[in-house]
Amino acid sequence: MEKITLNVTEGVYDSAKAARNAGRIPMAYYGKGVENHGFSADYQEFRRAYEKGGHSTIMYFVNEKGEEFPILIQDIQYDPVSDQIIHADLLAINMDQPITTAVPLVLTGVAPAVRELGGILVQNKNNVQVECLPGNLVHEIKVDISSLVDFHSSITIGDIKVPDTIEILDAPDINVATVSAPKEAEEEMPAKVEGVEGVEGAEEGEKKEGEAAEGGEEKKEG
Repeated sequence: MEKITLNVTEGVYDSAKAARNAGRIPMAYYGKGVENHGFSADYQEFRRAYEKGGHSTIMYFVNEKGEEFPILIQDIQYDPVSDQIIHADLLAINMDQPITTAVPLVLTGVAPAVRELGGILVQNKNNVQVECLPGNLVHEIKVDISSLVDFHSSITIGDIKVPDTIEILDAPDINVATVSAPKEAEEEMPAKVEGVEGVEGAEEGEKKEGEAAEGGEEKKEG
């Protein structure tokens, strides 16, 4: 993946609100062995960098002096009304020290149980925790689903292939993906028994005829 860099400014604005009003995102920079700092970056530049790298890519911030330093985006806060980014937490990275972070899982290929049996693909886990040196971190991990041949097949964490430089920390028996059987069509409502209405109608008709007959006999007697 291409190197992602972002120009940042330190300590220019009096408050996070002032930075946001200027079209910038306030950011907190922290980590082991470094002094906490407050930075800001142009909103659109930060948004584009975040869309490319997310939480699983080492990015390089460039300060006013032209110095680069590697970071991972730890957390993003959004405005509950506008859904715009209003703050970011950045973790300082030492390229010689292992890191632990989440990496997205991307399903690839075609599952025979979907193509041939009409099943529904179910992804039970979207990311995994990994440990590696920052330089070996990958943006995503691809998972081939061609082994899902029927509704009893599954892919677990232990089935995922990653380079030897990366260790997956999640338990190997955790289910990642399966294919569920297609939903059966809803059973049709029981059909009405033919002739029931006719029988009821006939009975009512016979009843009325009987009543009429009785009335006629009473008339004759009178």
